Amino acid sequence: MRIISAVLVLSFAVPAFAAEKLVVYTARNEQLIKPLFDAYTEETGTRIEFLTDKEAPLLARLEAEGKSTPADILMTVDAGNLWLATEKGLLAKIESPQLEKNIPAHLRDPDMRWFGLSVRARTIIFNPTMIQPAQLSTYAALAQPEFKGRLCLRTSKKVYNQSLTAVMLAELGEEKTEAIVRGWVANLATEPFASDDEVILAVAAGRCAVGVVNTYYFGRLKRSQPDLNVALFWPNQGAGESGVHVNVSGAGVTTHANNKVGAQQFIEWLSKGDAQSMFASLNLEFPANESVAADPEVTAWGAFRQDKINVNEAGKLQTQAVKLMDRAGWK
Repeated sequence: MRIISAVLVLSFAVPAFAAEKLVVYTARNEQLIKPLFDAYTEETGTRIEFLTDKEAPLLARLEAEGKSTPADILMTVDAGNLWLATEKGLLAKIESPQLEKNIPAHLRDPDMRWFGLSVRARTIIFNPTMIQPAQLSTYAALAQPEFKGRLCLRTSKKVYNQSLTAVMLAELGEEKTEAIVRGWVANLATEPFASDDEVILAVAAGRCAVGVVNTYYFGRLKRSQPDLNVALFWPNQGAGESGVHVNVSGAGVTTHANNKVGAQQFIEWLSKGDAQSMFASLNLEFPANESVAADPEVTAWGAFRQDKINVNEAGKLQTQAVKLMDRAGWK
């Protein structure tokens, strides 16, 4: 865990809005955020210091520091983590017409305390030599008997699966969601894996025919192993169906920020133009701002319709989702 300062001495005039310094606590990996910090420093003269760690330790640190925290911004992955930060009173409500315009309502906190900045889809992958796209349809269908012994999943301990289950709870109710999850568990080809990468490699190797993963894991592996025998499928695209489950990486201004104005300006900058392209493409994600095009490598995966339920539900129902997954035997 360390603090890094991104500093660039500029030879041109600094805009009037430029702040002297911002401090960011982030769960994003350094290689995914430092280029953005450097670009902002170059454009505005604002010096950015950042601390990287896992989500839970960052929230605990903010809580412990209270009013004495140096952090102006919390940047983390998954709406469940952002929701938890608001429940703990760690993020401030802000007013920003620009963020309301740039970030769709379903990708931000209804009370304007955090904003999605990139979108990750959690979708179905399949082995084309074992199954055809016509045999696939929805997340729920993976619980049907025809997928017995053919499904691979990541552990239920990962927040990505907890958020998927929480959103299903919001849309389908507890009884239907539990029946689906129990069906998934019954159809597993092997014990749940520790990572999405392991799920993808198991599907490619034929240990299972289908799996559920975040798309950027797929993109990274296909980039390094172009001949990997695995493909994407966008589920829940039929009439009346919810659409592909999406989640976000996002940010908010901390409650006790020393530089609230500068923090808001930085998040607004991240929500538009080249910053959106960079934020998303560095991790093969989709821009949250719908007016910004995705990276060509991501666009090549094909168009799909997102589930437009507010991703905040992933946090609100996460505890209930974890209990359901435990009852259903999803390890």
